[in-house]
Amino acid sequence: MLGLHCHDDLLQHVDENGTHLCHDGCPLKATIEDGNSRESEIYLRHADGFRVPVLVRTSPIHDKKGKIIGAVEIFSNNQTVLKMKRRVSKLEQTVIYDALTQIGNRKHIELKIKSALQEYQLMRIPFGILFIDIDHFKSINDTFSHLIGDKVLRAVANTLRLNLRETDTCGRWGGEEFLTLVLDINKETLKAITEKLRSLVEQTEISTEMGNPIVTISIGATLVRPGDTLESLIYRADKLMYKSKANGRNCISIG
Repeated sequence: MLGLHCHDDLLQHVDENGTHLCHDGCPLKATIEDGNSRESEIYLRHADGFRVPVLVRTSPIHDKKGKIIGAVEIFSNNQTVLKMKRRVSKLEQTVIYDALTQIGNRKHIELKIKSALQEYQLMRIPFGILFIDIDHFKSINDTFSHLIGDKVLRAVANTLRLNLRETDTCGRWGGEEFLTLVLDINKETLKAITEKLRSLVEQTEISTEMGNPIVTISIGATLVRPGDTLESLIYRADKLMYKSKANGRNCISIG
């Protein structure tokens, strides 16, 4: 790092909208300019390509005369993520996880959605589900190999797992498909979370000798409705996901 500049994008950190902060919105630069300390959540690139949420704090450095001569930036584990890891329920302790991605398998996410449906029927606590499909996944396998395809699956799964709220959960539905359950939510928040996940997956960076595969996802998201079943919810979200595919992929559809 010595002799190099922050604007060289060495950190490759982004905000939840996918903006590269070294080019636009650098908290360290802003602190040097106005002298104000800052605290914000950013997303660093993991060595395996996916994005990890990190809490960043910046503080100005002054000389003896009080003039700003620099700033310090401190990165630390995001406390929300740490709490999420600690809060493991009895159900999560007994569930079988997907061997490849290490997130919940199909049975896991089915049980979670059924539980949310029961709570909705009793107390009308709203929730939403996201049906997620990796774009052009067959082409990634054919072009870069199945080993790289597996790496893409793990990267997407980790992006989903690490960037959900602690009350939410995700699981691998099958193949390159994932389901995410978001609890106690309205349509506006559902849209914001869905777009955030889409944007963060788009920032996935996996290097191979043959080049870097483009990793994007298409998402269909829907809120629970009176009379819904597990089957009707998933059917509706699946149809919305295919709407995103028809609209050009790497986008979301809410319904």
